[in-house]
Amino acid sequence: MVKKEMFYKVKRLRNKNYTISEIVSELKLNHKTVKKYLNMSEEDFLAYRREQLYKDKVYDMYVKDILEIYEANDYQKINMAAIYDFLEEQHGVLPGSERSLRNYIYYLQGTEQLVLDDSSRVYKKVEELPLGQQMQLDFGEFVCRSGLKLYIFAALLSSSRFKFAVLQNTPFKTNDVIRHLLSCFDYFGGIPEEMVIDQDKLMVVSENKGDIIFTKDFKYFIEEMELKMYVCRKADPESKGKIENFIGYIKHNFLEVRDFNNVEDANLSLQEWLLRRANGKISQATKRIPAHDIKNEREHLRPLRNSIFRKDSIVGREERTASDKGYISVLASQYLLPSRYKNKTVEVYVTPHKLFVYDIYTEKEIALYDLSQIPGKSMEKREFKRESERPLKEIKSEVSALFTLVDWKRFLEMNYTKYNRYVRDQALEAIKHYKNHEIDQIILGKALEFCIQNQTVSMAELNDTYRYYHMQHMEAKDMLLPEDIQNNGTTVTKKPPVDVKCRNFAIYKKIVSSRRAV
Repeated sequence: MVKKEMFYKVKRLRNKNYTISEIVSELKLNHKTVKKYLNMSEEDFLAYRREQLYKDKVYDMYVKDILEIYEANDYQKINMAAIYDFLEEQHGVLPGSERSLRNYIYYLQGTEQLVLDDSSRVYKKVEELPLGQQMQLDFGEFVCRSGLKLYIFAALLSSSRFKFAVLQNTPFKTNDVIRHLLSCFDYFGGIPEEMVIDQDKLMVVSENKGDIIFTKDFKYFIEEMELKMYVCRKADPESKGKIENFIGYIKHNFLEVRDFNNVEDANLSLQEWLLRRANGKISQATKRIPAHDIKNEREHLRPLRNSIFRKDSIVGREERTASDKGYISVLASQYLLPSRYKNKTVEVYVTPHKLFVYDIYTEKEIALYDLSQIPGKSMEKREFKRESERPLKEIKSEVSALFTLVDWKRFLEMNYTKYNRYVRDQALEAIKHYKNHEIDQIILGKALEFCIQNQTVSMAELNDTYRYYHMQHMEAKDMLLPEDIQNNGTTVTKKPPVDVKCRNFAIYKKIVSSRRAV
């Protein structure tokens, strides 16, 4: 709908003998619109305008929500797309377009139902960059109407404008930044060549005439990811104008029109907004949809890689089976594991510089190696090598000497006979569980007797049986009466009470009286 001021501009240009095409070019109006208003008198236009202002509007049913949004934002000017997005999120499919909503807002202003503080912010356009080359990163803060303070992590790819953001309710630490960056790369589907940041203390310690000193963990991370860094100087917003615009977009188009009581709800809503609005709508800068452009940019991003900062995650782990000599193969090199993992399957997590090996059942870390830079090399740890090279006879002798119980010797014979291919593993398991541990030999004797009778003669089965009997013993001990308390198998008998003689009270009274007289 053309405003009254624009109608008079059309008339004035016509009076200056401008053609319709020249008026269209000058005022950026539609050709049919200019022609329509040129054929109207002033009285006709005012009647038309009144009709447009006061006729039933499709957005009348949402007027309460619209006015509440402006009231909550102190009647500041709000991007129309933000209001449309909020209404769409609250009510589903809307009866009109964003343009219809804009006209309705004008109607509310024209009828003085809504009076705005018409202030705006101008952003500087920055030069376009090749696909996959650059990502920009920045941080922000926002306090919700509920009082919840949110800390914003935001990143975007400079070419496609594909965006990522996450919120947390505590100030960022360096490990938080690294964790969010890894999630960001997952979201983008690859790693860019360069990252643009400012001199934030989470990442940069100092700058000395262009010599950037990064924090210890962040320096390791960018080397691990092979990221080139561009650190903006202070008061240099032009270098990362895109990400500053995005921070403002999150604040003014997402957070200002919503309220949250917890960060979990805020993040859930933010991810939906990213999909629907930030990446799903046409970018004002590129006139394209980022969600479509990212498909092309992903082809130019570097492949995702594991990170030492994500080593405890099960994502990215792979299975390997150790050889009968205890080695696993990773990237054409061999790595020795403890002997008990011979012919067994483990999980590995490979980063650009490190190899982590995990037990597939307990998920505990078994070994950590620096990755070999020489293909085909065998990597060994001294403790694993010494364990595998130790003579079996020596190991068996050590195990036999652990206990003098007759059933211990008998159990070992049965164990070695049944597990003749795994004698070393069984013997090392015995040393692991019973050497340098406080073992109750009475309970161990019961466990040995049970295992021998039931033919359950693996070291794991013996250990489980011992632990079961030990637990029963402790439970029974807790239930005994005080006079029957068991102490290492010895009964402690409760002694009879001591007979304490009492003096007559008259004696103390006489002593007090004599002291008062003095």
